[in-house]
Amino acid sequence: MDIALLGGTGDIGEGLALRWADDTNHTVIVGSREADKAAAKAEEYEAELDSRGQEVDIAGLANAEAAAQADVVVTAVPAYHLTDTVEAVADELGDAILVSPAVGMKRDEDGFHYNRPGVGSVTQLAAKAAPEGTPVVGAFHNLAAGRLADLEADLDWDTIVVGDDRDAKATVSELAEGIEGLRALDGGPLANAAEVEGLTPLLINVARHNDGLHDLGVQFR
Repeated sequence: MDIALLGGTGDIGEGLALRWADDTNHTVIVGSREADKAAAKAEEYEAELDSRGQEVDIAGLANAEAAAQADVVVTAVPAYHLTDTVEAVADELGDAILVSPAVGMKRDEDGFHYNRPGVGSVTQLAAKAAPEGTPVVGAFHNLAAGRLADLEADLDWDTIVVGDDRDAKATVSELAEGIEGLRALDGGPLANAAEVEGLTPLLINVARHNDGLHDLGVQFR
């Protein structure tokens, strides 16, 4: 399967790109608003994987070109860039599944707080911006980017997958579980995305106030 990571030069994009390239046979495409930046990052990822004995080809392209070549498009961008990013590649999505891991947060002197948009959740923002008929799935919201990108680190996490299209959710869940140590759990329809996204600021606050938990994740038992 061909996976495009729009904003794949950032923290969560890096982690997903490296993990999928290391743990699976899927084709990984790094996207960015600037093709040169994407290409440079793709070369960095290839070099890191080569140092681990993995010879893989990772393409680096402008976001629209990356989206046009993908079966699954992950918008690995901050929440405030999400709508613009989706709209910029809308004509290139075709039959691709659109995946949003973005979480809207605000910070004050007490810590981080979920910044819920008027449409209900950031994932629903992606759905509103996406072309009609494009299946939208929310996933990977609560992953600690630093640990995800550290290929020496073992993962023991769950990721909750939400969406209204059952087949799209199943595809994204399968992709998630291709990453060693990651388990996908069905969180129900897209309307439940806010509850999932709201876990992220909680995890950050707990990590900030407790030693040794800077790479905190979630697991359900």
